[in-house]
Amino acid sequence: MRLTGSLIRSTIVAALGGLLFGFDTAVIAGTTAGLTHSFALNPKTLGFTVSVALIGTVVGSLVAGVPGDRFGRRDSLRGMAVLYLISAIGCAFAWDWYSLIAFRFLGGLGIGGSSVLGPMYIAEIAPAKWRGRLVGLFQFNVVGGILLAYLSNFLIGLAHFGEEEWRWMLGVSAIPALLFFFMLFVIPRSPRWLAQKSRVDEARGVLQQIGEEDVEGELQNIVTSIDADHGHQNEPLFQAKYRVPVFLAISIGMFNQLSGINAILYYLNDIFAKAGFSKVSGDLQSVLIGLANLLATMLAMSIIDKVGRKTLLLIGSVGCTICLAGVAAVFLSSSHENLLVWLLVGFVAFFAFSQGAVIWVFISEVFPNRVRAKGQSLGSFTHWIMNAAISQMFPLIAAVNRGAPFVFFTAMMALQFFVVWFSYPETKGVTLEQMQKKLGIA
Repeated sequence: MRLTGSLIRSTIVAALGGLLFGFDTAVIAGTTAGLTHSFALNPKTLGFTVSVALIGTVVGSLVAGVPGDRFGRRDSLRGMAVLYLISAIGCAFAWDWYSLIAFRFLGGLGIGGSSVLGPMYIAEIAPAKWRGRLVGLFQFNVVGGILLAYLSNFLIGLAHFGEEEWRWMLGVSAIPALLFFFMLFVIPRSPRWLAQKSRVDEARGVLQQIGEEDVEGELQNIVTSIDADHGHQNEPLFQAKYRVPVFLAISIGMFNQLSGINAILYYLNDIFAKAGFSKVSGDLQSVLIGLANLLATMLAMSIIDKVGRKTLLLIGSVGCTICLAGVAAVFLSSSHENLLVWLLVGFVAFFAFSQGAVIWVFISEVFPNRVRAKGQSLGSFTHWIMNAAISQMFPLIAAVNRGAPFVFFTAMMALQFFVVWFSYPETKGVTLEQMQKKLGIA
């Protein structure tokens, strides 16, 4: 199968949900000081202000599979775009802390939903030999959104909007949200979802549109797989035959956050402030880290279908462990603060090269068609519930001992190496239908 304009366009549009995902994830880092001042927040209420969006992502990721199965991946993504838009405008005009919390929760629903639906849509239209890179484009957009958020915060900070600059920082994402909504009208539905709904002629048309060379052969593989699933459409995910993909989805979702990546990104400016950097300097250092994140993701995407998912995870585990150990040493010894930015750059780069590039690809690959939406929701739910818990606890623990959270993150990345080494299969170059057989769940 060749890469056609329709396939590339569909992938890029679906992956734009990742751009908003990344932007909303990182933009909060530049607003913590302003929000603390505007609403008289303490460490506990600040932690809740940050993590309430994550509570939304937990709910969104948990329920997104339902509309995804009923209305289709594409149309459900439109709903996520509307949530992003309402959240951005609402946060910009929030009249008190409670309204801000409510609108951040809505944004979290959009993030959680798109983290399930975007990768799932791309995995279902992508050929096996390109799937890693195409699904990886979702993560590329996530880190692109993170960099854009840091750059936006830096530029808005230079504009000197004063005490109200946090409103501009949170509200500017309404522009890409609106763009995302309208662009979703120019891409086709998932051919696998259409086949599941017995709309085989439409599925055939989509396969032709995206450039499948053996349309009838691919369509037959999909239909055969779906026919084998008849009678199992509503079967529970948590049963013995799915124990391997369930373990893989839960473990990769947990380790993704046990690395500390999102807690570090959310509180990056506070971390730099504790190390003695000024606000403007901290914003600029954040841009550098966002750039490293983007470049490492680009490198991973270029080799993920050649090197494989498992190899990237192993390399990243080692690199993240070393860099996090260095950050812990800086804070515990209160010395060599000048090395902090480079250690964090290294950590983010190793994370992006491994976990960041692999997680959404891997989860979308290991479940059979009949429970893929449920499995994608499970992996995303695990990711976000851990994110919410760690982000809530990070400022409280760091307030007691700045180095303690990083000691914990270091240990978790060392543990991840051994779990991946002994438990994870390689999924590169395998069709979604072949993967079911490989895991013994055909």
